Amino acid sequence: MRISYEEMHKELTRILIKHGLERERAVLSARLFADASRDGIYSHGLNRFSAFVRAIELGDVKVDAKPTLDADLGVIERWNGNRGPGNLNAYACMQRAIALAHEHTFGVVGLKNTNHWMRPGNYGLMAAEAGCIGILWTNTLPNMPPWGGQDAKLGNNPIVFAIPNGEDPVLLDIAMSMFAYGKLESYARQGRELPVDGGFDKEQRLTRDPAAILETQQALPFGFWKGSGLALALDLVGAAISGGRTTCEVGELPRETEVSQVFMAIDLRRMPDSEAYAKKVKTTLQDLQTAIPRDPQHPVTYPGQNMMRVRRDNLLHGIPAEEAIWNAVKEM
Repeated sequence: MRISYEEMHKELTRILIKHGLERERAVLSARLFADASRDGIYSHGLNRFSAFVRAIELGDVKVDAKPTLDADLGVIERWNGNRGPGNLNAYACMQRAIALAHEHTFGVVGLKNTNHWMRPGNYGLMAAEAGCIGILWTNTLPNMPPWGGQDAKLGNNPIVFAIPNGEDPVLLDIAMSMFAYGKLESYARQGRELPVDGGFDKEQRLTRDPAAILETQQALPFGFWKGSGLALALDLVGAAISGGRTTCEVGELPRETEVSQVFMAIDLRRMPDSEAYAKKVKTTLQDLQTAIPRDPQHPVTYPGQNMMRVRRDNLLHGIPAEEAIWNAVKEM
Protein backbone atom coordinates (compact mmCIF):
# COMPACT_ATOMS: atom_id res chain seq x y z
CA MET A 1 0.00 0.00 0.00
CA ARG A 2 1.03 3.65 -0.36
CA ILE A 3 0.63 6.39 2.23
CA SER A 4 0.90 10.09 1.50
CA TYR A 5 3.85 11.84 3.11
CA GLU A 6 1.50 14.26 4.86
CA GLU A 7 -0.63 11.47 6.35
CA MET A 8 2.40 9.54 7.56
CA HIS A 9 3.94 12.61 9.16
CA LYS A 10 0.66 13.58 10.82
CA GLU A 11 0.07 10.09 12.24
CA LEU A 12 3.60 9.71 13.61
CA THR A 13 3.41 13.18 15.15
CA ARG A 14 0.13 12.26 16.88
CA ILE A 15 1.65 9.15 18.43
CA LEU A 16 4.80 10.89 19.62
CA ILE A 17 2.78 13.64 21.30
CA LYS A 18 0.73 10.93 22.98
CA HIS A 19 3.97 9.43 24.28
CA GLY A 20 5.08 12.67 25.88
CA LEU A 21 7.12 14.61 23.32
CA GLU A 22 6.57 18.35 23.11
CA ARG A 23 4.69 19.24 19.92
CA GLU A 24 7.62 20.95 18.21
CA ARG A 25 9.96 18.05 18.99
CA ALA A 26 7.33 15.50 17.99
CA VAL A 27 6.86 17.23 14.63
CA LEU A 28 10.61 17.14 13.93
CA SER A 29 11.11 13.55 15.08
CA ALA A 30 8.13 12.40 13.00
CA ARG A 31 9.50 14.30 9.98
CA LEU A 32 12.84 12.52 10.25
CA PHE A 33 11.05 9.14 10.26
CA ALA A 34 8.82 10.15 7.32
CA ASP A 35 11.78 11.59 5.41
CA ALA A 36 13.60 8.26 5.65
CA SER A 37 10.66 6.37 4.16
CA ARG A 38 10.09 9.13 1.59
CA ASP A 39 13.65 8.63 0.33
CA GLY A 40 13.28 4.85 0.13
CA ILE A 41 15.05 3.94 3.39
CA TYR A 42 12.00 2.10 4.69
CA SER A 43 13.96 -0.03 7.18
CA HIS A 44 14.89 3.08 9.19
CA GLY A 45 11.71 5.06 8.63
CA LEU A 46 8.19 3.80 9.29
CA ASN A 47 9.43 0.24 9.76
CA ARG A 48 11.52 1.26 12.77
CA PHE A 49 8.97 3.57 14.38
CA SER A 50 7.38 0.88 16.57
CA ALA A 51 10.80 -0.03 18.01
CA PHE A 52 11.35 3.65 18.84
CA VAL A 53 8.02 3.82 20.68
CA ARG A 54 8.85 0.62 22.59
CA ALA A 55 12.16 2.17 23.66
CA ILE A 56 10.20 5.14 25.04
CA GLU A 57 7.83 2.83 26.90
CA LEU A 58 10.75 0.84 28.35
CA GLY A 59 12.39 4.04 29.58
CA ASP A 60 15.48 3.69 27.37
CA VAL A 61 14.53 6.91 25.56
CA LYS A 62 13.85 9.92 27.79
CA VAL A 63 11.36 12.02 25.82
CA ASP A 64 12.08 15.24 27.73
CA ALA A 65 15.87 14.97 27.61
CA LYS A 66 17.85 17.35 25.40
CA PRO A 67 21.56 17.34 24.59
CA THR A 68 23.84 19.45 26.79
CA LEU A 69 27.36 20.75 26.16
CA ASP A 70 30.05 18.90 28.12
CA ALA A 71 33.22 20.45 26.73
CA ASP A 72 34.18 23.24 24.29
CA LEU A 73 37.50 22.32 22.67
CA GLY A 74 37.52 24.86 19.85
CA VAL A 75 36.54 23.21 16.57
CA ILE A 76 35.60 20.12 18.60
CA GLU A 77 32.74 19.98 21.08
CA ARG A 78 31.55 17.18 23.33
CA TRP A 79 27.82 16.84 24.00
CA ASN A 80 25.81 14.58 26.31
CA GLY A 81 22.60 13.21 24.81
CA ASN A 82 21.16 12.43 28.26
CA ARG A 83 19.48 9.36 26.72
CA GLY A 84 17.07 11.58 24.79
CA PRO A 85 15.46 10.68 21.44
CA GLY A 86 18.31 9.60 19.19
CA ASN A 87 17.12 11.31 16.02
CA LEU A 88 16.56 14.63 17.79
CA ASN A 89 19.96 14.44 19.48
CA ALA A 90 21.64 13.66 16.16
CA TYR A 91 19.81 16.48 14.38
CA ALA A 92 20.91 18.99 17.03
CA CYS A 93 24.54 17.83 16.95
CA MET A 94 24.74 17.90 13.16
CA GLN A 95 23.38 21.43 13.28
CA ARG A 96 26.09 22.33 15.76
CA ALA A 97 28.86 20.72 13.65
CA ILE A 98 27.66 22.74 10.63
CA ALA A 99 27.67 25.95 12.67
CA LEU A 100 31.25 25.24 13.80
CA ALA A 101 32.26 24.59 10.19
CA HIS A 102 30.71 27.86 9.03
CA GLU A 103 32.84 29.60 11.67
CA HIS A 104 36.09 27.60 11.48
CA THR A 105 35.83 25.71 8.13
CA PHE A 106 35.90 22.43 10.11
CA GLY A 107 33.56 21.41 12.91
CA VAL A 108 33.34 18.25 14.98
CA VAL A 109 30.77 17.25 17.57
CA GLY A 110 31.13 14.14 19.69
CA LEU A 111 27.89 12.89 21.25
CA LYS A 112 27.74 10.39 24.10
CA ASN A 113 24.90 8.84 26.08
CA THR A 114 22.43 8.91 23.20
CA ASN A 115 20.09 6.45 21.46
CA HIS A 116 19.70 4.95 17.99
CA TRP A 117 19.72 7.81 15.46
CA MET A 118 17.39 6.03 12.98
CA ARG A 119 18.36 6.98 9.39
CA PRO A 120 21.81 8.63 9.53
CA GLY A 121 21.57 9.81 5.93
CA ASN A 122 19.15 12.49 7.13
CA TYR A 123 21.99 14.24 8.94
CA GLY A 124 24.43 13.84 6.08
CA LEU A 125 21.92 15.60 3.82
CA MET A 126 21.75 18.45 6.34
CA ALA A 127 25.48 19.00 5.84
CA ALA A 128 25.32 18.79 2.05
CA GLU A 129 22.41 21.22 1.90
CA ALA A 130 24.46 23.65 4.01
CA GLY A 131 27.36 23.48 1.53
CA CYS A 132 29.41 21.14 3.72
CA ILE A 133 30.94 17.72 3.41
CA GLY A 134 29.41 15.64 6.18
CA ILE A 135 31.10 12.65 7.84
CA LEU A 136 29.32 10.97 10.73
CA TRP A 137 29.19 7.61 12.44
CA THR A 138 27.89 5.77 15.48
CA ASN A 139 28.73 2.72 17.48
CA THR A 140 26.12 0.15 18.49
CA LEU A 141 25.66 -2.75 20.85
CA PRO A 142 27.80 -5.82 20.00
CA ASN A 143 26.06 -7.34 16.98
CA MET A 144 28.89 -8.55 14.75
CA PRO A 145 31.71 -11.03 15.37
CA PRO A 146 35.27 -9.89 14.69
CA TRP A 147 36.77 -11.61 11.68
CA GLY A 148 37.81 -15.11 12.70
CA GLY A 149 35.65 -15.11 15.84
CA GLN A 150 32.26 -16.58 16.72
CA ASP A 151 31.05 -14.18 19.41
CA ALA A 152 29.50 -10.79 18.62
CA LYS A 153 32.09 -8.39 20.02
CA LEU A 154 31.91 -5.51 17.50
CA GLY A 155 29.16 -3.13 16.49
CA ASN A 156 28.27 -2.81 12.81
CA ASN A 157 28.87 0.92 13.39
CA PRO A 158 27.23 2.73 10.41
CA ILE A 159 29.07 5.62 8.75
CA VAL A 160 27.87 8.33 6.35
CA PHE A 161 29.72 10.48 3.83
CA ALA A 162 27.74 13.31 2.23
CA ILE A 163 29.25 15.49 -0.52
CA PRO A 164 27.41 18.47 -2.05
CA ASN A 165 26.47 18.18 -5.71
CA GLY A 166 23.59 20.52 -6.39
CA GLU A 167 20.24 18.77 -6.03
CA ASP A 168 21.85 15.33 -6.28
CA PRO A 169 24.44 15.04 -3.49
CA VAL A 170 26.68 12.04 -3.09
CA LEU A 171 25.35 10.15 -0.08
CA LEU A 172 27.13 7.03 1.13
CA ASP A 173 25.28 5.51 4.09
CA ILE A 174 26.61 2.09 5.08
CA ALA A 175 27.02 -0.23 8.05
CA MET A 176 30.14 -2.30 8.59
CA SER A 177 28.04 -5.45 8.14
CA MET A 178 26.88 -6.76 4.78
CA PHE A 179 23.31 -5.84 5.76
CA ALA A 180 22.09 -3.42 8.40
CA TYR A 181 19.84 -5.04 11.00
CA GLY A 182 16.87 -2.99 9.83
CA LYS A 183 17.35 -4.47 6.36
CA LEU A 184 17.60 -7.99 7.82
CA GLU A 185 14.32 -7.42 9.67
CA SER A 186 12.66 -6.25 6.46
CA TYR A 187 13.81 -9.32 4.54
CA ALA A 188 12.68 -11.59 7.39
CA ARG A 189 9.19 -10.05 7.56
CA GLN A 190 8.77 -10.57 3.84
CA GLY A 191 10.07 -14.14 4.00
CA ARG A 192 12.79 -13.31 1.49
CA GLU A 193 16.30 -14.71 1.26
CA LEU A 194 19.26 -12.32 1.17
CA PRO A 195 20.91 -11.92 -2.25
CA VAL A 196 24.33 -12.85 -0.78
CA ASP A 197 25.58 -14.36 2.48
CA GLY A 198 24.80 -11.97 5.31
CA GLY A 199 25.91 -13.67 8.51
CA PHE A 200 26.17 -16.87 10.52
CA ASP A 201 23.51 -19.29 11.79
CA LYS A 202 23.53 -21.32 15.01
CA GLU A 203 25.83 -23.92 13.44
CA GLN A 204 28.30 -21.13 12.53
CA ARG A 205 27.61 -21.56 8.84
CA LEU A 206 27.36 -18.62 6.49
CA THR A 207 23.73 -18.11 5.54
CA ARG A 208 21.37 -16.01 3.47
CA ASP A 209 18.53 -16.59 5.92
CA PRO A 210 17.86 -13.22 7.61
CA ALA A 211 15.90 -14.81 10.47
CA ALA A 212 18.84 -17.06 11.33
CA ILE A 213 21.18 -14.06 11.47
CA LEU A 214 18.76 -12.08 13.62
CA GLU A 215 18.66 -15.04 16.02
CA THR A 216 22.45 -15.29 16.40
CA GLN A 217 23.19 -11.54 16.14
CA GLN A 218 26.22 -12.54 14.06
CA ALA A 219 26.18 -10.35 10.98
CA LEU A 220 28.98 -10.78 8.45
CA PRO A 221 31.44 -7.85 8.25
CA PHE A 222 31.62 -6.42 4.73
CA GLY A 223 35.00 -7.12 3.17
CA PHE A 224 35.51 -9.75 5.88
CA TRP A 225 38.58 -8.61 7.88
CA LYS A 226 38.40 -5.10 6.41
CA GLY A 227 34.90 -4.37 7.70
CA SER A 228 35.83 -5.94 11.02
CA GLY A 229 38.89 -3.73 11.43
CA LEU A 230 37.07 -0.58 10.31
CA ALA A 231 34.25 -1.24 12.80
CA LEU A 232 36.79 -1.43 15.62
CA ALA A 233 38.56 1.75 14.51
CA LEU A 234 35.31 3.73 14.26
CA ASP A 235 34.28 2.54 17.70
CA LEU A 236 37.52 3.58 19.38
CA VAL A 237 37.81 6.94 17.60
CA GLY A 238 34.16 7.69 18.32
CA ALA A 239 34.61 6.98 22.02
CA ALA A 240 37.71 9.20 22.09
CA ILE A 241 35.97 12.18 20.48
CA SER A 242 32.69 11.87 22.41
CA GLY A 243 34.06 10.66 25.74
CA GLY A 244 31.32 8.04 25.69
CA ARG A 245 30.94 4.28 25.78
CA THR A 246 32.63 1.83 23.45
CA THR A 247 30.63 -0.99 21.90
CA CYS A 248 32.02 -3.32 24.56
CA GLU A 249 30.64 -1.02 27.27
CA VAL A 250 27.28 -0.60 25.52
CA GLY A 251 27.05 -4.38 25.60
CA GLU A 252 27.12 -4.31 29.40
CA LEU A 253 23.69 -2.63 29.44
CA PRO A 254 20.38 -4.55 29.34
CA ARG A 255 19.50 -3.04 25.94
CA GLU A 256 21.12 -0.81 23.33
CA THR A 257 21.34 2.75 24.65
CA GLU A 258 24.04 5.26 25.68
CA VAL A 259 25.83 4.85 22.33
CA SER A 260 28.55 7.22 21.07
CA GLN A 261 28.40 9.24 17.83
CA VAL A 262 30.53 11.68 15.85
CA PHE A 263 29.40 14.47 13.51
CA MET A 264 31.92 16.25 11.26
CA ALA A 265 31.31 19.07 8.80
CA ILE A 266 33.72 20.76 6.35
CA ASP A 267 32.46 24.03 4.88
CA LEU A 268 33.47 23.94 1.22
CA ARG A 269 32.44 27.54 0.67
CA ARG A 270 35.31 28.65 2.91
CA MET A 271 37.81 26.83 0.71
CA PRO A 272 39.70 29.05 -1.79
CA ASP A 273 39.01 26.63 -4.67
CA SER A 274 35.38 25.76 -3.88
CA GLU A 275 34.11 26.43 -7.41
CA ALA A 276 36.87 24.36 -8.99
CA TYR A 277 36.15 21.55 -6.54
CA ALA A 278 32.44 21.56 -7.45
CA LYS A 279 33.42 21.06 -11.10
CA LYS A 280 35.73 18.20 -10.11
CA VAL A 281 32.84 16.48 -8.34
CA LYS A 282 30.62 16.72 -11.42
CA THR A 283 33.41 15.57 -13.76
CA THR A 284 34.21 12.61 -11.51
CA LEU A 285 30.59 11.50 -11.27
CA GLN A 286 30.05 11.86 -15.01
CA ASP A 287 33.16 9.79 -15.68
CA LEU A 288 32.01 7.14 -13.19
CA GLN A 289 28.76 6.69 -15.06
CA THR A 290 30.51 6.06 -18.39
CA ALA A 291 31.66 2.67 -17.06
CA ILE A 292 30.21 -0.16 -19.14
CA PRO A 293 27.62 -1.90 -16.91
CA ARG A 294 27.88 -5.62 -16.32
CA ASP A 295 24.09 -5.75 -16.61
CA PRO A 296 22.71 -3.46 -19.36
CA GLN A 297 19.50 -3.14 -17.36
CA HIS A 298 21.38 -1.56 -14.44
CA PRO A 299 23.64 1.35 -15.43
CA VAL A 300 26.42 2.39 -13.07
CA THR A 301 25.32 4.97 -10.50
CA TYR A 302 27.00 6.82 -7.64
CA PRO A 303 25.84 6.53 -4.01
CA GLY A 304 22.64 8.48 -3.50
CA GLN A 305 22.00 9.09 -7.22
CA ASN A 306 18.62 7.36 -7.23
CA MET A 307 17.43 8.98 -4.00
CA MET A 308 15.84 12.04 -5.61
CA ARG A 309 14.05 9.88 -8.17
CA VAL A 310 12.62 7.71 -5.39
CA ARG A 311 11.71 10.82 -3.39
CA ARG A 312 9.80 12.39 -6.29
CA ASP A 313 7.96 9.15 -7.00
CA ASN A 314 6.98 8.64 -3.36
CA LEU A 315 5.78 12.22 -2.98
CA LEU A 316 3.69 11.89 -6.12
CA HIS A 317 2.24 8.42 -5.63
CA GLY A 318 2.58 7.91 -1.87
CA ILE A 319 5.19 6.13 0.23
CA PRO A 320 5.20 2.30 -0.03
CA ALA A 321 4.38 0.70 3.31
CA GLU A 322 3.80 -2.82 4.54
CA GLU A 323 0.11 -2.93 5.43
CA ALA A 324 0.63 -4.77 8.72
CA ILE A 325 3.19 -2.23 9.89
CA TRP A 326 1.02 0.76 8.95
CA ASN A 327 -2.05 -0.72 10.64
CA ALA A 328 -0.04 -1.45 13.80
CA VAL A 329 1.18 2.14 13.89
CA LYS A 330 -2.33 3.55 13.39
CA GLU A 331 -3.56 1.50 16.32
CA MET A 332 -1.02 3.02 18.73
